[in-house]
Order: sequence, then structure tokens, then C-alpha cells
Amino acid sequence: MTRTLGQGGARDNPPGHDGTVSEHATGRAHRVPARLRVGVVGAGRVGAVLGAALRVAGHDVVAVSAVSEASRTRAEALLPGVPVRPADEVVADADLVLLAVPDDVLADLVAGLVATGALGEGRILVHTSGRHGLAPFDPAGALGVVGLALHPAMTFTGTSLDLERLRGCPFGITCAGDLRPVAEALVLEMGGEPVWVPDAERISYHAALAHGSNHLVTLVAQAMEILRGTGIEDPATMLRPLLSASLDNALRAGDAALTGPVARGDAGTVADHLAALTQESPDIRATYLALARATARRAGSAGRLPGPAADELRRVLDAADDDAGAGMGADGACCRGGSGIGRDGGAAPACGADPARRPRS
Repeated sequence: MTRTLGQGGARDNPPGHDGTVSEHATGRAHRVPARLRVGVVGAGRVGAVLGAALRVAGHDVVAVSAVSEASRTRAEALLPGVPVRPADEVVADADLVLLAVPDDVLADLVAGLVATGALGEGRILVHTSGRHGLAPFDPAGALGVVGLALHPAMTFTGTSLDLERLRGCPFGITCAGDLRPVAEALVLEMGGEPVWVPDAERISYHAALAHGSNHLVTLVAQAMEILRGTGIEDPATMLRPLLSASLDNALRAGDAALTGPVARGDAGTVADHLAALTQESPDIRATYLALARATARRAGSAGRLPGPAADELRRVLDAADDDAGAGMGADGACCRGGSGIGRDGGAAPACGADPARRPRS
């Protein structure tokens, strides 16, 4: 019995998809069976959750590889009853292999599976890397492997909570053009929304997500640290309404949502901030200065900073860079790190002192 991907799952197939993987991709026409045997290589936060999502969609998860104790515990919680086996055995028993491993080991893993003969002909290989597109599948090309890059644009806890969060989650998909319906159907079965990413744009795509998400965590943690140092006991409660509104406005309006002293050209306020931040962990002042420069550039490009205000703001930021280069903060003490970005866009020197947070006076 054969069926199109999506039967027995969360949603129906994309229109026109009949469940056949093209002859161009595999060397022969290949029909997807009614129930795929799925092997999960890597029971990290992503692999275990996506394996569970495919199981909910009606596929048969036949084996999972898990090396660490945390991975084994996660596999037991999210994939109960699924045997834990070495990666080569997981691959040998599966029609679809989900490769949920760190970016830097993905290509070597595929090459190793090919070299050991574990990877048979006609397998569907799916990796979850945001950075990589189709290149990691190259060693398996002669085997007629169907290679799909499906990256969920979400941060994972590695618990059952993520299964609900997958609903409507965008997945960046990259594959051969004639395999796009297959990739889309798998994403839809897991509850996600497929978004096409050209192979050549994969790294830029991933950089955007990492910059917006990972660096946001750093920024919020820094803001909480400053507030905690002022004696505010619950920085999260103080920040939540402001950050939630800022994020929502930025997603709706982009640069037009910008507010605050840099956008207004309040150079005196920015100078006071930079002076106060010499009391903080060295990375905080450096981050503020770098982001203030970027914010000023974008505000200027949008015509929101009149000439005199932009000149004064630039003078304050340049002076702060000079202080950092000399190893001195605005209060005459070592600032322990500059912006990392000079006024010409190059690297600014830093003074490399003790990174511990300075006590407040």
C-alpha cells in the first residue's frame, strides 16, 4: 500500500503531490510508503522532539541514537519504547533518517555512514541544521539518497512542551526543487509551516536567526544584570512589558519602531549611559557602544537624525571609543573593553583587565 505524505498525519498533502519522489532525485521513481520507518540520530532537544512529532503524525520511529545520559533520558521521555541503538544500526533500519546533530559534525557523519555501508540506497535523509543546505548530502549522492534540509526556526526545551510550540512554527526548507512537495508535506505533518530557503542563502538565513535570537538573549541578560545591580529585585518583571512591546513593534514596523535617546539624538543621555556603564561587566558597555553605533547609522539612513544631532552623537561615541582604546572609562577608571568596533568599522582596541563586575561607588 502506498499513500501520499500527510495521510494519517496532521494535515493533507500540498496540492498535486502524489507521494512519489522524483526519478531525477533517486535515479528511479520512488513511492513513499504509507508509514515511514523513522530513525533518529541524535536525541538532543531538537531530534527527540521532531521524532516525537513524526510519531504523532503516524510514522513508526524504529530506533534512536543517544550518547549522553541527558539524551537517553530525553529519548525515554519523548520516545517511550523506542530502542536506543548505535547510529549505524538506527540508519540501517529506517526509511527516513533524521540527523539532528551539531552543525560541525553533520558532513562527517554522512560521509562516515556512507563509508561504513550503513546507508543503503534510496533512504530519505533529513537534517535539521540551519547553517547547512544540501552539501552535507554530497557523499551519499551515488546512493540515490533523498536529501532534505528542514530547520525549525524555534528554540527548544527538549520536552513535550515543544510539540505544541511546533504548531505554526516556520521551518526553513532546502532541497532539490522537485522534492519540495515532500519536504513541505513532512513539515506540515509535524505541525509546522514550510518556508523555502535557497541553498545559496542558507548561511545568511541562519545568521539572521542567530543574530536576532541568540544575541537577544545576551542583550536581555545584560539589561537584567544592570537592573539587579541597582537593587531592583525582579528585573524580568520590570523589563517584560517594555521588551514585549519593543519586539512586537519591531516585527511589525522594522526600523520605524525605533525609540530612545539614540533615535532622538540625545547625545548627553548617551554619554551619561556610557559613563555609568563603566561600573558594569566589561561586555555590557562594549555591547551598548556597538549597538548605539549601529542604531545611529540606521536612524541616520532613515533621515531621523538631523545633521547637528547626528554630529554630536557621533562625537560622543567616538570619544567613548577613544576612552576604550586608552584603557580608560569616562570616570577615569579602566573600562576593560571597548565597543569592538572602531569609528571606521575596524576593530577597536580593548584593555583586557579583570572581567569581574566593578563594585558600585
